Amino acid sequence: MENYLRNLALSTAALLTMLVFVQCQKTASPAESAASATEKTDRLNSAEQAAAADASLILTDSLPACVHDKIYSMPVEPLSDTERNVLEFVREEELLAHDVYVFLGAHYNLPIFKHIAKSERFHANVMLALLQKYALADPAENHQEGVFANSDIQLLYNQFTEQGLLSLEDALTVGETIEDFDIADLVAHLDGDVDNADLGFSLEQLTKGSRNHLRAFYAHLSFRNLTYTPQYISQEMYDQIVASPWETGNGFCGCAM
Repeated sequence: MENYLRNLALSTAALLTMLVFVQCQKTASPAESAASATEKTDRLNSAEQAAAADASLILTDSLPACVHDKIYSMPVEPLSDTERNVLEFVREEELLAHDVYVFLGAHYNLPIFKHIAKSERFHANVMLALLQKYALADPAENHQEGVFANSDIQLLYNQFTEQGLLSLEDALTVGETIEDFDIADLVAHLDGDVDNADLGFSLEQLTKGSRNHLRAFYAHLSFRNLTYTPQYISQEMYDQIVASPWETGNGFCGCAM
């Protein structure tokens, strides 16, 4: 996993230096342009409303207890060393996304950063509940925003926040890149590293949330006539995600997350 993370950090550094979005080149007729603009506006409004609804749901007083009950309703199973590493890494991975979005939300008047930051905090708390269930130390105990125990995650935070300050377009691309990376990482764990029911279920919910976040940032990029080339998931998977509707239900307590 250490080699994987180092390669990830290096590739992300190169990625952010290059700027992975480009202006759309197609020339459209006035009618096509009007239809396209309407579609992009509708997609953007829909994504904003869905993200805001998710953020409001997270503030529900009963949600933490509901998540706790769901996780503890599943059997306690032996954890492999790999599963312990996954728990610890994903705990900080979700805080990475949260902290970057909080940072960017403080610099740009765009609600999507604040909405998704709340979801990322919820995801990080799910991982904390699992760590507590298995009596494992929290690598993010007494967490301070922007400070991480994992040096590779620290490097990513530094790179993402530096890039995000260049422009709003860069900040949105950073958001899409984070979700691209998160989906690839979570899918890899689900496909090969995890067989415990509680951990697997939780990672599936986090993956669903990341797909929704990818859709939200895609809507903002598309609205600005910017395109993103996925760096971690396949182009086919990316296209399938952004072309499909926001996912709801069947999560913790019946909600989407």
